Amino acid sequence: MIRTRFHHAASAVTAALLLSLIAACGPLPAPMRYLPYEGTNPASTATGQVSEGAITTPDGRTRHFRLYVPASLPSQTPVPLLVALHGGMGTSTQFAINSGFDALAESNRFIVVYPDGIGNLAGGTGLQTWNGGYCCGPAAANNVDDVGFIRAVINRVRSQFTIDPDRTYAAGHSNGAIMAYRLACELTDLIVGVGLQAGSLGVDACTPSRPVSVFHLHGTADTNHPIAGGTGTGIAGVVFRPARSAVDALAGANHCVGAPTVSIDPSNPDVVATTWAQCDGTIAVKYVVVNGATHAWMGHPAASPLAAAYLGEPYPKLDASRAIWSFLAAHPRA
Repeated sequence: MIRTRFHHAASAVTAALLLSLIAACGPLPAPMRYLPYEGTNPASTATGQVSEGAITTPDGRTRHFRLYVPASLPSQTPVPLLVALHGGMGTSTQFAINSGFDALAESNRFIVVYPDGIGNLAGGTGLQTWNGGYCCGPAAANNVDDVGFIRAVINRVRSQFTIDPDRTYAAGHSNGAIMAYRLACELTDLIVGVGLQAGSLGVDACTPSRPVSVFHLHGTADTNHPIAGGTGTGIAGVVFRPARSAVDALAGANHCVGAPTVSIDPSNPDVVATTWAQCDGTIAVKYVVVNGATHAWMGHPAASPLAAAYLGEPYPKLDASRAIWSFLAAHPRA
């Protein structure tokens, strides 16, 4: 069942949520990787409809998601769907606000759904994570079937709207980026492309059943998930694989041939892109390194001063959400 509400952000509610999490969990180890959003909503100009839904998974868990349907959505034409995955310790609402995907969906006429991960408290609430393989948190420790949950979310949205199966994508940040990579390996019957920031491959074997486009953003100043791999400064407690190794794996899985092209953005020399364009079908694999960018979602205000202190100040000269959507929209499945 879906209940509808108008799009808004309530900083008092999120502040209370943070306090309740701290009270329930005891002192949190530092540094925290995510904090609930506090402040005004940068995506408040989006005029569509927000709804919240729940799905009971085969293991008996009740899982939740947030759905944004643009007011400008065409009534008869199949539309794209973007599955947006929050980072570890984030939430669907936090990522919707932080990423600005709602406003982007409004102007580009696509539906965006934000699933919620599994939390560390009773009923799956609390500090939410995804089972991206070796990371992260209770979702990985309990081997939660997040691929199956996201499949169910996509099918639920498909049952209610006319979704274009050749333009169904996923995006993610950090632990959500690791989860997006897992979808690129295990859910390509539904997902045709993934775009992500600050992640790596969390599974040992990646054998997509169909070609899948990949767009990977990573900052050289990311200390939470170091671009070269390693433990980092976050609380995940895992040794991350190098970012480039994930891109190489997907280029191989997509049978990309020839040397990739390397280009520097003429308007911003911080941005260096490595692109594999000769791959299966119409897909492409693109790895974008941003000199000086931190772990924070690029091009969008920090969730709070504390979030900026833990994640770093967001890199201001590249909008991660727009870059991801521009790439994905240009690579539908043929």
